[in-house]
This record gives sequence, structure tokens and C-alpha cells, in this order.
Amino acid sequence: MAIKRDYYEVLGIARDASEEEVKKAFRRLALEYHPDRNRSPEAEERFKEVSEAYQVLSNPEKRTAYDRFGHAGVNGNGSASQGFEGFGDLGGFGDIFDAFFGGFGRQARPGPQRGRDIEVALDLTFEEAALGAEKDVEVTRTEVCARCRGTRGEPGTTPQACGNCRGSGQVRRTQQSLFGHFVQVVPCTTCQGEGRVIAKPCTQCRGAGYERHARKLKITVPAGVDDGAQMRHSGEGQAGALGGPPGDLFLVLRVQGHKLFSRRGVDLLYNLPINFAQAALGDSVPVPTLEEQTTLKIPAGVQSGTVLRIKGAGIPYLQRRGRGDLLVTLHVVTPTSLDAEERRLLEALAKRLGKGDGAEEAGKRRADRSRSRPGAS
Repeated sequence: MAIKRDYYEVLGIARDASEEEVKKAFRRLALEYHPDRNRSPEAEERFKEVSEAYQVLSNPEKRTAYDRFGHAGVNGNGSASQGFEGFGDLGGFGDIFDAFFGGFGRQARPGPQRGRDIEVALDLTFEEAALGAEKDVEVTRTEVCARCRGTRGEPGTTPQACGNCRGSGQVRRTQQSLFGHFVQVVPCTTCQGEGRVIAKPCTQCRGAGYERHARKLKITVPAGVDDGAQMRHSGEGQAGALGGPPGDLFLVLRVQGHKLFSRRGVDLLYNLPINFAQAALGDSVPVPTLEEQTTLKIPAGVQSGTVLRIKGAGIPYLQRRGRGDLLVTLHVVTPTSLDAEERRLLEALAKRLGKGDGAEEAGKRRADRSRSRPGAS
């Protein structure tokens, strides 16, 4: 833990220094070490140390307690907990610096400002997101006034220099502070810091320089986009100020679900129900895709939950060639009702396979029967 230095030593004054000497010492050191003026690494800590010392020695009661008991007489921390918290961070330093020294003319005359961005949700069907689409989007935004072209004045007129700030956009204000008289430079309130005033405002935009319009934009959605993606269109946002560029338009895509398919990246997922016979014997069945049907070959002896892949039948890659795959998950469906013929056939099959035997034993039994046939090796 760092040992606190003597407050008189911090300010560089004698122990019998007058109140005016304490104030002058603090003023000199505060100007030297304030972080807004001094960028050295130790400036912040030195400024807090100087400020803490001044808070104690400028207060007669605290100074008396300090003279008798040292740092213990002021809780060992000056007055940091008694109304001087602002010195604990650089944001506080900046506020106090402005209050004491008037900002030293740091305000800048306003220049061109970029317009704000616009965010709009764009709803897409599953097919539109996967295959691409042309969409119309309506946007209400501010645009530069067509009559005055953003000058804010009637056509043919010119802005005049502000009489209050004489065209500078700033005025100087003298302020009395702890350190004496300081001059603060602030934006002119008459011209809002622009340095000029509009003598005859535009009748169409009433001197604003811009108007609100509803525009319908045609948007090209590329194939392969996904839910939650953003599309940026430069220059389609709100109009800029003082000649600044417009903002951008951001479209947030909201993709609807599909009754047959789901999506995993660029792969399409599809569930295909099949019956016992198709699973045992194999089959070729039609399967839908996003654009047309295709044929899927089911191998004999397939198990429920098996995933078969149809290459190139999925989602197009975004902004490059190629497509993902169609992944078909097979589900062997157990019938819930049987007619007489179906029951007879299944009972015969069950008798043939045997009861209570696992699939492995049934397979061995079939292999044994095959070897016992005439001509089998």
C-alpha cells in the first residue's frame, strides 16, 4: 500500500502558509498536472494528489485536524468521500477542467455530418431466401430539399454572416473561477455554430434543408441468404446535415419456415416415411426438392433413422457457385391398422422369422437356410 505524502509537501508550501498561498499553489499545480493538458502517465495521479491536498488545507477545520493528527485526522483520504468524487476518473477531470478553465476553446465549428442509418425488416419465404428474389421495400426517410438543395434558403438568396459571432460560429465568454478570470469559447447560439444565418428560409422545407419522403426501392436478394442476415445498401439512409453524405439502409432478413424442409447451413433436411416392405426390400421413390422432384434409391435392409444424401439438391452457396445437399432421413412407419390380407401376410412372416429372436439370430437362421438349399456351397 502506497504511503501518502504530506499535504504541505504535495503543494510545495510551508506549514504556516496563508489561505491565499494555498490557493495559488493549487492553481499552479492543477494547471500543470491536469490530464486534459498533461499527457504524461503520472499526471492523473499527481492531479488527484494535489486536489486531495487542497481540499484539506483550504478548509480551516480539516486543516486543523490534519495539523494535529495527520492523515488519520481526515480519515486518511482527504475529502475524497466528501464531495470530490469527480476526480476519480478522467470523465470527472474533463468536467471539472471545463468548469475551472472554460474549456480553453476546444469547441469546434460544426462541419458536414453523415446521415443516420435506417434499419428495416424484410420478410422472405423459404424459397426466396434459398433461391433469391426481387423484392420491393418501402422506406420513409429524410432527403435533401429539392427546392433549395439543402441550402435552407430560397433559391437565388445567399446566407449572411452571423452578426453575433461575425461569421466565426463561436463566441467568447469570460468566466470567474477559483483560478481567476478565464475565457470560454462556445458555439454561437444565434447561428448554432454555423457562422451564418438564413435571411429568407426556403418555403418548401421551411428552412430545414430536407424533407421526408416515402420511397419504394427494388432490392435484389441473392440466393442462399439465411434468417437474421443483414443486407446493406449504401447511401439509402437519412440525409446528411451541412452537406454531409446520407446514411445507409440495413435490411434485416426474416425467413419463414417451410412445410416440408428445414435447413442446416446450405443443406436441406427432409423426413421421408417408408413402410416395412420398402425398408426390407429397397425401393426407388420420388422425393421433392425446392425446384422439382428427383428420385431416391432406398437400399434393401435399411434401418429407420438412416440418412441418405442427394448431392447438389440443397441451398445454393451465397455469392459463389455450387449448392449444398438434400439430406433425407428415413422413418420406417409401423402400420396402426391392418386389413385381413395384410394381417395374414404379416403373421406368416412373423412365423417364418420366429418370435422373441433378435435381428442377429434371425439373420443367422436365414443364412443357415440358404446354405442348406441344394447346390449351396
